[in-house]
Amino acid sequence: MQPGATVAGAGALGLSCAIALADAGFEVTVCDPAPNGPNASSVAGGMLAPVFEAVLDAEARPHFDLLLAARDLWPAMEARTGVRVDRSGALAAGRRDWLHLVSLGLGRLGLHATEIPRAATDALAPGLSTAAAGAVLNREDWRLDPLAALASLRAAAAAAGVGFRAEAARPRRGDLLVIAAGAASQLEGFAPELGAITPIKGHILRLATASRPAVTVRGEEAYVTPADGALAVGATMEPGVTDPRPDPAKAAPLLAAGARLFPALAGAASELQAGVRAATSDGLPLVGFSHAPGVLLATGARRNGWLLAPLIARTAAALATGRDPGPFAARLAPGRFAAL
Repeated sequence: MQPGATVAGAGALGLSCAIALADAGFEVTVCDPAPNGPNASSVAGGMLAPVFEAVLDAEARPHFDLLLAARDLWPAMEARTGVRVDRSGALAAGRRDWLHLVSLGLGRLGLHATEIPRAATDALAPGLSTAAAGAVLNREDWRLDPLAALASLRAAAAAAGVGFRAEAARPRRGDLLVIAAGAASQLEGFAPELGAITPIKGHILRLATASRPAVTVRGEEAYVTPADGALAVGATMEPGVTDPRPDPAKAAPLLAAGARLFPALAGAASELQAGVRAATSDGLPLVGFSHAPGVLLATGARRNGWLLAPLIARTAAALATGRDPGPFAARLAPGRFAAL
């Protein structure tokens, strides 16, 4: 008889874990009370960005090796699931002194900063503001379209025999429960380690424009990236906020920040979206067995859920089957917060 697993959450982490567990021989059911509604995976820019995350985000900086290793698992995930990964790269564009800091950050990671001429910048990011003093190209950061990727993951899971239920997780007796849901999933009673999770609300704008950059563009205030046939401009980070409804007051500042990078966006029609991400105090997810029997955690990826999904899924499936979970398992272990 196949071992059973119930996965709570139908976002990037839940679907990736479901596929990995099905491939490992489990009979898997994914439970999510709102599988088609907005979630942290769909309200995202889709950036697989270990480099600029480590350069621009102090919380991510100590974990560059882990983020890069996760990125390197994406070609296999792409082949397994049909998710399309764009490897065009990303630009940092802005003031000269800010670009100098970006270049220093790249150097600390052992990478060379490649400042490109304006003609090359215009080819990659047509319409970029002339106020940008320069641009640094980074080919190590990739991206995907979140909605298309979710559809591909779900199709791959279904093809692997994964079942789906549009309801809260109710594992069958003897099933492994894998918690891969967000911060407001109401699953705290299943695992005490979920007390280490805090919510972070994030807003993005989606804009339908005829002209789109070929790469993600990072600025000092915002990013602009092609996503699902539109442009995504983001993002806010609002720690402690659990209300998933978009706050209309966040739209104008985001649009203004995007327009400082691409002036033509100032008059574009936009849709404000919001999602609530799960995060921990050290910026890394919880991946591993809970002290509660029969519960495996795969949650808390902060704003790097898409980037970390293959690594989290591989680690969770290895633990579930008693195999070597790899070099990052101790860093991700849920028990690391037990003494806090």
